[in-house]
Amino acid sequence: MMTDQQEEHKVDASPADTELARVVVEQKLVTREEIDLCVAAQAETPDSYSSLADVMIQKGVVTSSQIDRVKAIVDASRGQQIPGYQILAKVGAGAMATVFKARQLSLDRLVAIKVLPRKLSENADYVTRFYKEGKAAGLLNHPNIVQAFDVGEAGGFHYFVMEYVEGHSLHDELTEGKHFTEADAIGVILQIARALEHAHSQGLIHRDVKPKNIMIAADGTAKLADMGLARVTTDVEAAQAEAGRAYGTPYYISPEQIRGEVDIDCRADIYSLGATFYHLVTGQVPFEGATPAGVMHKHLKDPLIPPDHINPELSQGLGEVVEAMMAKDRDRRYASATDLIVDLEALQRGEPPLQSRRHLSAVVLTGLAGEAESDETQMDMAPPSPAGPLLTWVIVLAAILLASLVLNVILIMSG
Repeated sequence: MMTDQQEEHKVDASPADTELARVVVEQKLVTREEIDLCVAAQAETPDSYSSLADVMIQKGVVTSSQIDRVKAIVDASRGQQIPGYQILAKVGAGAMATVFKARQLSLDRLVAIKVLPRKLSENADYVTRFYKEGKAAGLLNHPNIVQAFDVGEAGGFHYFVMEYVEGHSLHDELTEGKHFTEADAIGVILQIARALEHAHSQGLIHRDVKPKNIMIAADGTAKLADMGLARVTTDVEAAQAEAGRAYGTPYYISPEQIRGEVDIDCRADIYSLGATFYHLVTGQVPFEGATPAGVMHKHLKDPLIPPDHINPELSQGLGEVVEAMMAKDRDRRYASATDLIVDLEALQRGEPPLQSRRHLSAVVLTGLAGEAESDETQMDMAPPSPAGPLLTWVIVLAAILLASLVLNVILIMSG
């Protein structure tokens, strides 16, 4: 039961203290009874300027860091009111956006709201990019992709409402030192490969696949997030505007993105997913350097240390898949997420990755045929020789037969 003094002070409490009290209770940091006791103590404090926050810290019911987090929520709910949503907590912040946990009042469901900082809201390029992200995410509907619900502006703030994932990022798990077994890693990468297959089918390239953009829900579902760098493959104007500039994250970026090529396609995402796969199974990124430029140079030039050389417990098949995903020449990578999925599912069954082997053999045969054509052209330009053309074709046919024989042996042994 509240005393008359407590009741009187409750009525006279400042709006700031009242809001603070509401949020600390909602966050389950204190009980209603503890709030009442702190309010009573505040009324008896000689210093009439003591805030409720100060009293709660003095009483030991909350810490100063907890109060700082609560104040951030209060500030957000005051300055960033979005019609139809109740801000509950700040769950993330970066230079480009702040993310809040909120409740959508009409459907009584939890959502995540990404808000563009006010200083960036004054930059037309950032605002355009922000809305592009929302619209790109809106094209997709897949269980392994964070779903977009709404995008708009309120009170001078631009916001993007999306599915709230109760969990954490793959980056968080790696930072905490989690050890991924081969089966664990395949399970996560397979789910994201399916997400990419869907995105690519809608003509969308993610361009920033990395552990920070992969959320792991409480039930183990992996979800691809953050379409901030996503681009529609048919958007030629955007591609040309970005020509020559590297967009992506250095540890996971593909060589063609580093070079700023215009015709980026699905194979760039496959490379980045391969770099993520590598990180999961080895515990380290594929290439390290003192600077971002140094890391990217290694993506372009340095040979990849096979993952099974770092972690001997890995199967040969997994090593083959990762190396195929991370081939520097994109023509040597998987041609699509669909092909990659076939091999990942084979690995799950304990079978060899035949897609990567067939693709590699096809690339080798194509290369041999190209060399033969080049040799024939050179022979045509040289003085005629009776044995020249015949000898060239004998060598070419022998090389093709040898490559075919090797492929058949591999397939027979794999079976």
